[in-house]
Amino acid sequence: MVLLESILVKLGSPMPPFTLKDPNGKSYTGEELFGERGLLVIFTCNHCPYAIAVWPRLIRLAKYAKAMKINTVAINPNINPAYPDDAPDKMIEKIKELGIEFPYLVDETQQTAKAFKAQCTPDIFLFNKDKKLAYHGRIDDNWQDESKVTREELKEAMNNMATGQPLDAVQRPTMGCSIKWNN
Repeated sequence: MVLLESILVKLGSPMPPFTLKDPNGKSYTGEELFGERGLLVIFTCNHCPYAIAVWPRLIRLAKYAKAMKINTVAINPNINPAYPDDAPDKMIEKIKELGIEFPYLVDETQQTAKAFKAQCTPDIFLFNKDKKLAYHGRIDDNWQDESKVTREELKEAMNNMATGQPLDAVQRPTMGCSIKWNN
């Protein structure tokens, strides 16, 4: 497991187009996934300890976002034979286990992760209603122990975006396991 941080992606960048399938074969486009006020895109997986630690928070934040007309999609770029826990059949199990109510998509070619410049799991991108990057950073200030969180940066960004307030210009990177790139 290689620990990485997300890289700086310029705020205001347009969301790269994509079409991906869920592990059951249903196809989704980035365009159709947008809510009235935006889209939260999370590159994540099943096996990474950082991703595992924040899955419950992401599920709660997705429900919170939905109430603000911001939709959520998770994308798994780790479709790699060396990581069988991230295979589509295991994604189906994860969806059932955690009660994931938003699409959890398979990035088999890893082209979507590359287009977004995703680096790690999780890597979090929040796009506004104009499909421009509004937030690219961590969920909160303590990935390991939710009881010690003092600042929920992603939630603050969603609140500000939904109410038309400016977002904090200081956005701290996410950190997690490196994406398991295929050669």
